[in-house]
Formats: sequence, structure tokens, C-alpha cells
Amino acid sequence: MTAAAPILIVSGPPGAGKTTAARRLAETSAVPAAHLHTDDFFDAIRSGFIAPWLPESHEQNKTVTKVIVAAAGAYAAGGYQVIIDGVVGPWFLDVYRSEAARLGAALDYVVLRADRETVTARAKGRADHPIADYPPRIFDGFADLGPLEPHVVDSGGADVEALIAAIRQGCAEGRFRLG
Repeated sequence: MTAAAPILIVSGPPGAGKTTAARRLAETSAVPAAHLHTDDFFDAIRSGFIAPWLPESHEQNKTVTKVIVAAAGAYAAGGYQVIIDGVVGPWFLDVYRSEAARLGAALDYVVLRADRETVTARAKGRADHPIADYPPRIFDGFADLGPLEPHVVDSGGADVEALIAAIRQGCAEGRFRLG
């Protein structure tokens, strides 16, 4: 079996710059690339939706994660580099690791992080899906990643191209690779 194209997860709390970075990475990729915006998968739920940061959303979030992983796997198996952007915390990485291992695909995980004030202001001010009441639990879930701390990139600056360069360099160096 030929190894699948690589998968890159661009994660972090809302307002960290995930969608901007992931979209730009896919658009400027030297190889065929697909950008999977995880919010779109949650938006597909038309009845019975539970805000994903609420404790009672756990089963919904597990289901949506499996759907995202299945889509990512299909793209990667088809030769497309996959760039996933969403609030993918360490608590769901095993699902992604299993699919990448099954496919023989490289899996990188980068967490964009800025200070609480910056991400809160960005999330409140964005045109699509503004978050008026920023859920602190999401931010706190990315505050200390323990052994995954080397996967963090500061996204507090305004220079998107520098952020993209830092992500690409970290991927090239293997800094963001998940085993």
C-alpha cells in the first residue's frame, strides 16, 4: 500500500487564527491540498445540535470527530495533503493517530496560541460565527499542553505570512509530528 498524503491539524482556541492559517497553507501548498474546516462539520447538524464546549456535547463531539477523520482519511488516501482546522484538543488525538497509522500518513499537530484578550477579541469581532460569550474552558484547555507544548506556535502577531512560515518550518523539522 502506498502511503497517503500527510495530514496537518491546526488547532487552538477560538480566535487563535486557525482558519486563516489553514486556508492560507492549503491555498499556497506546493502539492494538491484540502482544507477541512471543522466548524462546517458541526454546522451540518440541523437538529439536536449542542454547543461543542458544553459538557453534554461529548457524544456529539465524538461523532463529529469520527466524520472529520473519515473525510481527512479519504482525501489523504487520494493524494491530497489534508489541513484540518478546528478546536482539536489532545483529548481527541487518538482518533486522528489511528487513522493516520492505518493509512501510513504522516500526522502533524500544531496549536496556535495567543493571549486570552487577543483570542477573545478576535472571536467576538469575526464576521462568521462570532462568539459573544467566550467559553473560558476552551482557552484553558490549550493553556498547558504538557508534553505537546513544543507543538505551540504563538499566533498573537498580525503577520500571517510569518505564522505560515513558522508552521511550515516546524513541519519540515518534524517538530509537530505525532508518533
